[in-house]
Amino acid sequence: MVEPFPPGLRVEGIETDGAVIHTRVVGHGPAVVLLHGFGDTGDMWAPLAQALVAGRTVVVPDLRGMGLSSHPARGYDKKTQGQDVARVLDRLGIDKADLVTHDIGNMVGYAFAAQYPARVTRWVVMDAPLPGIGAWDELLKSPALWHFNFRGPDVERLVEGRERIYLDRFWNELSVTPGAIDEATRRHYAALYARPGAMHSAFEQFAAFSRDAIDNKVFAAKGKLALPVLAIGADKSFGAAMADALRFVASDVSGAVVANSGHWLMEEQPAATIAAITGFLAK
Repeated sequence: MVEPFPPGLRVEGIETDGAVIHTRVVGHGPAVVLLHGFGDTGDMWAPLAQALVAGRTVVVPDLRGMGLSSHPARGYDKKTQGQDVARVLDRLGIDKADLVTHDIGNMVGYAFAAQYPARVTRWVVMDAPLPGIGAWDELLKSPALWHFNFRGPDVERLVEGRERIYLDRFWNELSVTPGAIDEATRRHYAALYARPGAMHSAFEQFAAFSRDAIDNKVFAAKGKLALPVLAIGADKSFGAAMADALRFVASDVSGAVVANSGHWLMEEQPAATIAAITGFLAK
């Protein structure tokens, strides 16, 4: 089941450039921002928020067009979404923060850190590549990543009313133990992705990858990030290759591999994943 956030949670709809970002905030102390990806929303981070809240301000947005954030017509390139993160922190009066990201959240996180390097103190990046970086062009050929290029005039019509079927494929095929994503969790996220505009926005996230690849190459050409980075891969997914990929864009990269997990680290191996994250952030 999707766990609740800690007591004291407040929710704000924060206006950015063309979007309203649904943002959860809880706790007090140094800030940490948690960014989700496709197949989840910010709700995925509730167990980690429970582990961090005693000494931190935990900020959990839904990405533009996802979860309970608005569904603007444009702005799904990750450079723009990195700016969304900056505007969220501005509204909350937060100058700098640690960053924890997964899946598409990694791409938004890199765009945020590359544009605002002084605002990110540490970055935990989990189990998804960065467009245009490292082995990206080879990864695009992988049958497992078919959905990166699932586009065209009929994709929304094909999925409409079948969101649960579509999402089940990712939860089942990209996990080691599909049952770790239980029925209540699947119903929760399927309902969110069935909201008006939600799948259109999700497809727009993927459609922007070609633009993101161009932007990322420009970011990387300006120099590597100097902040400490922990690159976590699941042993049955990106594994140690996560750290290898991040070394193209950051100079201080540590790696960790979570055993007996597929892509859905927070659902499949929450204890090991949270231990790796909190241990790194405590350094």
